[in-house]
Amino acid sequence: MHVKVLVVQVWHQVVVVAVTKRIILIAVLLAQTINCATAAVLPEDRADVMFHEYDGGGVEINGPSVLVRKSVGKSVSAYAKYYVDTVSSASIDVITTASPYKEERTEIGAGLDYLHEKTKMSLSLTTSSENDYEADTTSVSISQDMFGDLTTVTLGYTKGDNVVGKNGSASFRKDIDLKVYRVSVSQVLTKDMLLSVAFDTMTDQGFLNNPYRRVRYIDAASATGYSYQEEVYPNTRTSNALAFHLRHYLPHRASVYAGYRYFVDTWSIQADTFDLGYVHAHEDNWLFEISYRFYSQSQAEFYSDMFPYFDAQTFMARDKELSSYTDHTISAGVTYEFAKDGFSVFKKGTVNLYISHMIFDYDNFKDLTVQTIPGDEPAYRFTANVYRLFASFWF
Repeated sequence: MHVKVLVVQVWHQVVVVAVTKRIILIAVLLAQTINCATAAVLPEDRADVMFHEYDGGGVEINGPSVLVRKSVGKSVSAYAKYYVDTVSSASIDVITTASPYKEERTEIGAGLDYLHEKTKMSLSLTTSSENDYEADTTSVSISQDMFGDLTTVTLGYTKGDNVVGKNGSASFRKDIDLKVYRVSVSQVLTKDMLLSVAFDTMTDQGFLNNPYRRVRYIDAASATGYSYQEEVYPNTRTSNALAFHLRHYLPHRASVYAGYRYFVDTWSIQADTFDLGYVHAHEDNWLFEISYRFYSQSQAEFYSDMFPYFDAQTFMARDKELSSYTDHTISAGVTYEFAKDGFSVFKKGTVNLYISHMIFDYDNFKDLTVQTIPGDEPAYRFTANVYRLFASFWF
């Protein structure tokens, strides 16, 4: 199946989504853009070890992640990462049209950053594999500090070569090609305020729907009043996203941040994302954070919860992530810094715990576990919790 949870750490800020693989890639690229839109310095040498767990909507996802970064001389920094997802799913899609399943996805990646004066060039390679999906992603970017190091401009390009399979059908192999172009600008507005603006254009081509998912249509001959057929998507999709992030540092060792992201694609989906957060340091070792995120989108033009008849139109989808829905996420986190004077080969370390509570409300995706007149089922909604426990070590 093709639903995953992504957990991306951008220093103390964490982005969490539980959506399709394509939206996961968008979130990864957004995180990379924000990460690249900093001053032209090499990242610190550090190691991160994380365990995450997602539980909601009949889906459980958990697994470890390890990332190690080390400088080579004064101009090069290299990293390697390892990430595992173990998925157990009995989601609303699964229990109404298929059987619960369990699978594992493994991802490995490596990258290089090269710094020359005020220019930083980055290259990353990532490959992931599961029983019915393989993905290879290559990303390059270049960032330049200018105007007295108050402005950083970053240009990036990502190419993804993916292969979709289907359990029970060894001959089923479909390609997906993805290309992403991005530009971001980070601007120091005052000594206490930083603004980042990022724009992404993404194109997909190939088999873009889920080979297991089906749409329902009215069928008077069926005992339930409806039947199912395979969904059909267009084989191309182009999307654009524009994001603004503002961070203000407060005098009492705290900061507030806010952001907005607008998304639109050729499938007629429009989405708005708002986020707001507060970070507060306590004494010399503690850091607390609380944030709120709101997401809202319109439906794809070929989406319907129930079509009027078999083969009602050329393209048909009943993926809840293509419907009209909203998502509220409340997150809280705490970081404890220890061994500030160093221990063993490490300079210092931190232990971090983040908890997020997510509420999904779907406007026109119906809960088919409720038996009633077809089309009169209540709108589907569910909640989910995400837990992230990780430790970081500087060396």
